[in-house]
Amino acid sequence: DGRRCEPIECLTVDVPEEHVGVVTQMLALRKGRLEQMINHGTGWVRMDYIVPARGLIAFRTEFLTETRGTGLLHHVFEGYEPWFGELQTRPTGSLVSDRRGTVASFALFNLQERGTLFVEPGTEVYEGMIVGENSRAGDLDVNATKEKHLTNVRAASADELMRLVPPRKLALDQALEFLREDECVEATPKSVRLRKAELGKTARLKAIRRARPTTTGAS
Repeated sequence: DGRRCEPIECLTVDVPEEHVGVVTQMLALRKGRLEQMINHGTGWVRMDYIVPARGLIAFRTEFLTETRGTGLLHHVFEGYEPWFGELQTRPTGSLVSDRRGTVASFALFNLQERGTLFVEPGTEVYEGMIVGENSRAGDLDVNATKEKHLTNVRAASADELMRLVPPRKLALDQALEFLREDECVEATPKSVRLRKAELGKTARLKAIRRARPTTTGAS
C-alpha cells in the first residue's frame, strides 16, 4: 500500500511492582505500545508490549540495571507495522577527541568531571573518535592526550595520587543505541569504538550547516 513499515516484536516482561513505573517509562521512549497488564497479586506484574525491533537494541542491559536484576523478559518477532517514528535520542552530547595520540591520565583526570569516559590511559585515539559522553547537550571537542608538564620528582609522584573513575565499556548493542545520526561504530575482534561520521571538526561544522533547514523570506 506504499506505506513505510518496520519489523515489530511482541515483548513480555515480568517485574516487581516497584519497578513498573520505570519500565513503563523506558518502553515509552522506545515507542512501545502496552497491550495488556496483569497484576498477579503476589507483588509481580506482567506487561505485554508491541515494540519496534530497533527499540529493543540494548534494552536488556538497561532493563536488568533498572530492575536490579530481578526483571524477566522475553520477546518474539510479531510482524510488520507502519513506521513508529523517530526514537527519542539521548539528551546529552559526545566528548570528541580533537587529535591523534595516546590517552594520558592527566587529561582524563580533568575530563571526567565533564561526563562519562569510554577510554582509559594508554588507549590510542584519533581526531573524531568519541572518548566519552558529555554531561551536557551538544558535542565537546577535547584533548584526551594532554600530559602534565613535570618540573621535579615530586610532581611526577603526584600523578600517582590521581583518582580516575573506571571507564564505561560499551558492548556492541550498547554502542549502537548510543549513536546519533552523525556517529558510527567501529567494531573489531578486540574493541568497539565510536566515532563521528565526519572526523574533522571543520567537516562536521559544514555538515551541521547543510542539515539546518533553510528559510525563505516573505515576498
